[in-house]
Amino acid sequence: MKNCKKKAQYLTRKFINHLMLDGKKQKAEKIFVESLNLIYEKEKEDCLTVFFRALENSKPLVEIRSIRRGGATYQVPIPIHENRSLSLAIKWLINAARKKGSFTAFNLSITLLKASKNQGDCIKKREAIHKVALKNRSFAHFRRF
Repeated sequence: MKNCKKKAQYLTRKFINHLMLDGKKQKAEKIFVESLNLIYEKEKEDCLTVFFRALENSKPLVEIRSIRRGGATYQVPIPIHENRSLSLAIKWLINAARKKGSFTAFNLSITLLKASKNQGDCIKKREAIHKVALKNRSFAHFRRF
């Protein structure tokens, strides 16, 4: 149980730090807490489990890198580490919420709810990357160079 609590604190701190703009951490914390409250009011479910589910659903498994070999550029799928996939998921969730107009706790809560149900912009982005990686899996041997 203690390990789960540490992991939860780590993920929430990391999310708030990514959410922060111009060093205004209190404002980022306020937006995050308000969005969790909105999630609880809508779903009547533990808001942190919705948040963690949204993060897990948004994490990509592979990344596409452009590698130049023999005068041609190949889109090579490369498996990524846990920290990198978490960082990408957080960035995608925040960018999806910011794309909805004025960035508020309401937009963030909607984005987190959709991501927890495998819907929304960040899930589409992850699926698009996985689709490109699947198409280009024949170039995977280029990543060794």
